[in-house]
Amino acid sequence: MDERAFYFITSEYNAENFAQLIEDLDTLRYVPFIKKYEEDYRITIFKKSESGKSRLHINVLLFLATILTTIYAGYSFEGSIIDGIAFSIALLAIIGTHETAHFFAARKHGVKATLPYFIPAPTLIGTFGAVISVKSPIPDRNALFDLGFSGPIAGIIVTIPVLIIGIYLSHIVPMQKTAMLFIPSILMYFVTYFTVPTIPDGFILQIHPIAFAGWVGTVVTMLNLMPVAFLDGGHISRSLFNEKIHIIISIIGIIVTFALGWIPMAILMIVILFMAKRHPGALDDVSKLSYSRKILAIVILLVFIVCLSPIPIVSV
Repeated sequence: MDERAFYFITSEYNAENFAQLIEDLDTLRYVPFIKKYEEDYRITIFKKSESGKSRLHINVLLFLATILTTIYAGYSFEGSIIDGIAFSIALLAIIGTHETAHFFAARKHGVKATLPYFIPAPTLIGTFGAVISVKSPIPDRNALFDLGFSGPIAGIIVTIPVLIIGIYLSHIVPMQKTAMLFIPSILMYFVTYFTVPTIPDGFILQIHPIAFAGWVGTVVTMLNLMPVAFLDGGHISRSLFNEKIHIIISIIGIIVTFALGWIPMAILMIVILFMAKRHPGALDDVSKLSYSRKILAIVILLVFIVCLSPIPIVSV
């Protein structure tokens, strides 16, 4: 065990008393974890690690840089600066809403977190996404669930109208010799079915940059909801199940990611899972998830299913 930690065993558990213990020890720079231990409960107390100060100017600079890289990515589609700006607005609205929802969920539960850090990149979409940095432990399973659930559900709420607008603006064109073909998710299939007339043989739907941003939104939602390690889906899984089951579900999530063709992401998931070794869960790992959140877990599972998207293929 870490030399900065010690533990004791107790036969009693009370959620309110443990919440008070968290608050009391925080003033002394310690943090407690409680887990089931045979028929009793084990409380382990760690010295609290120091978290660095947030630097807002870095958030702003990265955001401005990501605006430029995503505009250029959108411009690269058809050589139109208007399309580039439209793509950037649509994509950053999805990603920004996703991460900002995490931030407010953290604030709701008294968890310290930074504002989103956008990551500019010279990629097809101009970014590697965005992240927030959680700077304090998560108090209980309800809070852990909310942090995992909030981002994907907020992101998909923005993604749906982006997809509808983008598909509406798309055009039916003759099949080209070389084209990137998207195997649509269930969500994208239904949006296309109700928005686009029947596509005749020998033709394809050439999607507008806004529709491409919407497709990226479904992929971002799907990958984040993979129930692996510390991804959003991993947080949700860990709030529902114990550590051993969470590891098994993480491995299944990695296999699904491989099967869908997202191999670099699957490899990254393996690295995260085995470098981290374990998801510690919430400070109060004994607390039960509320009934309403169990219902929301089914909702987010359905969101995950309708967003499942294989990697695009290139026809030659």
